Amino acid sequence: MTGIGTWRRVHWCVDPAACCSGAAVKPNRVLPGLRSTSARVFGRRFLPAAPVGLTLRVALGLVLGIALAGCASPGQSLVSAQFCDRPQVHDAAQQDRMLRFAAIVRAELEASGEEVALISRTGINLDRLGIRFSHSGVSLRREGEVPWSVRQLYYACDERRPRLFDQGIAGFLFNTDDPTNGHVSMVLLPPAAARQLEQAARDRQRALRLLAAQYSANAYPFSVRYQNCNQWVVELLATAWADLPDGADLRDRAQRWLADNGYAPEPVVIDSHPMKFAAHFMPLIHLDDHPEDDRYGMRIRFSLPQSIEAFVQQRLPQARRIELCHDERQVVVRTGWEPIAEGCRPAADDRVIALG
Repeated sequence: MTGIGTWRRVHWCVDPAACCSGAAVKPNRVLPGLRSTSARVFGRRFLPAAPVGLTLRVALGLVLGIALAGCASPGQSLVSAQFCDRPQVHDAAQQDRMLRFAAIVRAELEASGEEVALISRTGINLDRLGIRFSHSGVSLRREGEVPWSVRQLYYACDERRPRLFDQGIAGFLFNTDDPTNGHVSMVLLPPAAARQLEQAARDRQRALRLLAAQYSANAYPFSVRYQNCNQWVVELLATAWADLPDGADLRDRAQRWLADNGYAPEPVVIDSHPMKFAAHFMPLIHLDDHPEDDRYGMRIRFSLPQSIEAFVQQRLPQARRIELCHDERQVVVRTGWEPIAEGCRPAADDRVIALG
């Protein structure tokens, strides 16, 4: 490989000390120079922990928190490592419920009969910004030892740059701040489009070529300066569906194809100046790649799962969508593009599965 980046594979770990510190963990190598993340152990149950990284949901949550608090000192804001490595602590009942939810999600993927799916999940509550889903990836039915592993971008805090990870469904879902309520969206593509996406996702040379050197949680979708997790996914779609060959300018070509084919993320309206100016003190939020009119109008455009799904639906009307949500009692499963109501409330045609 060139020096574009490396791949990490999430794997199981049975030594809590090694898992937490990253020491004495033998990597499951996929590419030269690969490193791996691990799973923490809670009691007797093995729980796949999120990769050491800061995802879009956390970075946006930080900005939102600063805005609500009024102000924060630059010294406090710049210490971002405390947010990168914070553990997701869940009690035994929450762990059990989320593992059951993960099993239902996997069963839905298996029952689809497909080989690949676009998958998105919730994380921190971003209702104030009108955002339900914050993080997306590509789930592959046959990938390594873990069926339906999610191929995705995370920001690797220890290296201070984005990396690509494979992660099982359970680990993908455990990276949440609210284990009592969560949503997952899966988009299943028509056969030709699905084959193209699967081939592109498995083409490690092009997948890594699309990986930017610098991360920004709110990366502008038509600039190659930065990238967030969802931007990597949509550029992978462009590479797949336009059959773009590898090359140093692959991201440029992917973004041009997206713009020419109607990809237009809805702007997120930043409803307070303190929130916008807080970005100047946040290492993983940037505005210098955004058009001046957007910055001063406080309308920031960046790739989110909802914009990717809207693009897929517009381009491929035959695509199918399945949304699942859970609360503390049940799982609701809906087929269709209409979102499930807030509070995970089922409609008449939805399936309801008890979590008891």
